Amino acid sequence: MTGVPALRALRAAFPDERLVLAAPAALAPLAALTGAVDAVVDTAPLRPLGPGLHGADLAVNLHGRGPESHRILLASRPRRLLAFEHPDVRESRGLPAWRAEEHEVERWCRLLRETGIPADPDDLALAPPAVRVPPDAAGATIVHPGAASPARRWPPERFAAVARAERARGRRVLVTGGNDEVAPARRVAGLAGLSEEAVLAGRTSPLELAALVAAAGRVVCGDTGVAHLATALATPSVILFGPTSPALWGPPPGRSRHRALWAGRTGDPHASAPDAGLLAIEVADVLRALAELDRERVAA
Repeated sequence: MTGVPALRALRAAFPDERLVLAAPAALAPLAALTGAVDAVVDTAPLRPLGPGLHGADLAVNLHGRGPESHRILLASRPRRLLAFEHPDVRESRGLPAWRAEEHEVERWCRLLRETGIPADPDDLALAPPAVRVPPDAAGATIVHPGAASPARRWPPERFAAVARAERARGRRVLVTGGNDEVAPARRVAGLAGLSEEAVLAGRTSPLELAALVAAAGRVVCGDTGVAHLATALATPSVILFGPTSPALWGPPPGRSRHRALWAGRTGDPHASAPDAGLLAIEVADVLRALAELDRERVAA
């Protein structure tokens, strides 16, 4: 999702070329929503590219600063590499410099701009997927307790308290998550007194999840992929940040539909326990942010 503006910029710069995204196949339906990608070739992170991707006119590294990702692309023998400079990769010398403290959306757009390709970091919006969702999803509150690492997972008990408060306001609450997040989603639902039908974790594809987010009235989640979907689909959201600043991964500035909560501390985003800064965010903080979103919508 943070690479969408860069992909669209590449599409505009090379309108007659075939633009292929090397990424996990599960992302193909979301990539299609960008209108920028001709195909997705199933590729695991930091794994060699298949023969069908060898010999490209241009290889663009939207993965990181290298050197591993640079070398994987270079092994496919592209005619030209577009990436950030890395001292251990001779072929990257003279390319744009990596900046550690840079918003992820701006990072990839700057990579293109500094190599002569115009890119607009505000070009993030996605159209809602043409996928049917349950009727009661319209206007519902989505609670998404999962995240890739324990450091970014707010306690289930607190998510459940938010869910109970939303129910008390007369709102339908749905709990989402990936296939490996069914257990925490059920725990949240159980603590909140939600029915089994309210637990959609493990029951949606990425495209179906995007459709649910598009239909929802608001999203409450941690610093994870669903937060980026809420931004792209303009669904109001409250996002809980812990070890990483929202200035790097949060909704871009000026988007009033979204509230990024952060205690101002940084830590290890891959740690095996919830970050202390994340735990400093209380249930009351989230409920206050949700109330602010409601007041703003009424005022609009």
